[in-house]
Amino acid sequence: MRTNPLGTTLPATPTGTTPPAARAVRATKRYGSGDTAVTALDAVDLDIAAGRMTAIMGPSGSGKSTLLHCLAGLDSLTDGAVYIGDTELGSLSERALTRLRRDRVGFVFQAFNLVPTLTAGENITLPLDLAGRRRDAGWIERVVAACGLDERLGHRPTELSGGQQQRVAVARALASRPEVVFADEPTGNLDSNSGAAVLDLLRAAVDDHGQTIVMVTHDAVAAARADTVCFLADGRIVDVLDSPSADRVLDHMKLLGG
Repeated sequence: MRTNPLGTTLPATPTGTTPPAARAVRATKRYGSGDTAVTALDAVDLDIAAGRMTAIMGPSGSGKSTLLHCLAGLDSLTDGAVYIGDTELGSLSERALTRLRRDRVGFVFQAFNLVPTLTAGENITLPLDLAGRRRDAGWIERVVAACGLDERLGHRPTELSGGQQQRVAVARALASRPEVVFADEPTGNLDSNSGAAVLDLLRAAVDDHGQTIVMVTHDAVAAARADTVCFLADGRIVDVLDSPSADRVLDHMKLLGG
């Protein structure tokens, strides 16, 4: 068994394997109580491989966004545990959890969540500025270039297209070099061309920089860009598909009724 710096016991990682970047251990989330209780996550066990892209899919109401939010520390579990590296999130104070989300996690929302009064450049560096962390100018320059935003840094969100806004959101998530980037339907509000460009960015972050990315999506084409697809139904992981293709993903979703 292993323990993290806080003394929390961790499930053992098999000898000779790379520890997961994030993991869920019997993760359970219930809303309400008694006869009206709803179980969104039902004892989910999941390891997120480091340096890879994992897609999470499932029918509406399957618990995929709840799982993503709990893994990222944006929501808490009813039972079980989630980890970022060796840190068990449920053991942290609210202040420590806020610091972990700021320093070790990136998040890309479907609705972009940019600050409208800030420029694209200011939005990208906002998490670093709030944390009082020194900017790695060379890295941010590479991220901006990869996202095709060199000529848009002085523009505010209202002056950008949806695809450009989402690329700013991706750049913001990558700017601090987090251990894991979580993306909740990152192409859901985009046309096919803009969505493909965002997926290219996420894929390049994995392939070129060893980033770990976890993405919830309903799109089989998007999921096919991942290394692994995890399928949820009724709050449980029911299948895992490695080296996915869009056709194989669609076949799995049809079996789940998604």
